[in-house]
Amino acid sequence: MEEKSILVVDDEPDMRTALTQALASSGYSVLSASNGHEALEKVKKENFRIIITDVKMPQMSGIDFLKEVKKISPQVPVIMITGYGTITNAVEAMKKGASDYITKPFSLESLESAVRKVWKESTELSKKETCLIEIKRRSGNKVLVTQEPNMMEVIERARTVASSNANILIQGESGTGKELLAAFIHQCSPRATKPYVAVNCAALPEGLAESELFGHEKGAFTGAIGRKLGKFELAQQGTIVLDEISELPLPLQAKLLRVIQEREIDRVGGSRTIPIDVRIIAISNLDLKKAIKEGRFREDLFFRLNVVPLAIPPLRERKKDIPLLANYFLKKYASKNNKPVKEISPEAMSLLLKYEWKGNVRELENTIQRAVLLSTSEVILP
Repeated sequence: MEEKSILVVDDEPDMRTALTQALASSGYSVLSASNGHEALEKVKKENFRIIITDVKMPQMSGIDFLKEVKKISPQVPVIMITGYGTITNAVEAMKKGASDYITKPFSLESLESAVRKVWKESTELSKKETCLIEIKRRSGNKVLVTQEPNMMEVIERARTVASSNANILIQGESGTGKELLAAFIHQCSPRATKPYVAVNCAALPEGLAESELFGHEKGAFTGAIGRKLGKFELAQQGTIVLDEISELPLPLQAKLLRVIQEREIDRVGGSRTIPIDVRIIAISNLDLKKAIKEGRFREDLFFRLNVVPLAIPPLRERKKDIPLLANYFLKKYASKNNKPVKEISPEAMSLLLKYEWKGNVRELENTIQRAVLLSTSEVILP
């Protein structure tokens, strides 16, 4: 589908043809559908920049169609067409996510004006929206949602360095989305089809951490009944993520430094070195420079890992993202749990904006999930 693509939905053939021809003459690529069900099938298959739909249609109303569109492609702007007597329906549609509406009878000039207005607004957000859609597609049901320039800068930098093999150090408070950013980097990289192995350094078994990372040979220690590949070998040609890197014991930090320098590992109990080809992403929620001063982290290892530093800002520094995230989680958990809740009251949103969110996005998600589960109405109140 071309970039300048519009979907026109109207049950009246003459109106549908007139709209299609008018927009096509202005340089847009236009597809049309005679009803909501047909249109939804097109939305599932194509990426439209704008959808124009009549409010009053048989089988599926424009309002119901709008609701379904937002489930499939929440970022696409929708313009509603309404008759004079159904303006209240258009206003209701605006509340449910429509970008604009025009009233019958209308001139082609007013139609094109509305399209240009919505097109301009969507273009200004297109860079952000493309990034959000990409993250969602590449990371399953999880998304990095942001409107804040400071967070967008981090995401764009991550996308830029993804194509390289440079080691990356992601730092930020707990719950900010560091692991998701690491997965995004992997999936944006040439290694995307290769293994992605995540290791929580704080959870490595005491006494077996070296074996977990680098593997062991049969008989290397009591209980080693066979050869075992370590995380680095399992990540060959792919990406290994070392979460909570600050918790790695100092002796293992020295071994990791050698692995980074020599690009090879030694299995525990092994007699030969094994070349490795992995991209290393380290994650920490602690200030590693402070840990270095306290003697808990090797400075030379820090420099090896910190080739590309990425610092995720805490949620309290991303105030604009709070309503965006809150509404995203609201829709997610309302749909998942079949709850009637549809919106957050202004009073409740005000409290969300004032709160510090020391647990960041994770705490906000848990809060909204709990509110949805406990809600018995369509609106979340304080």
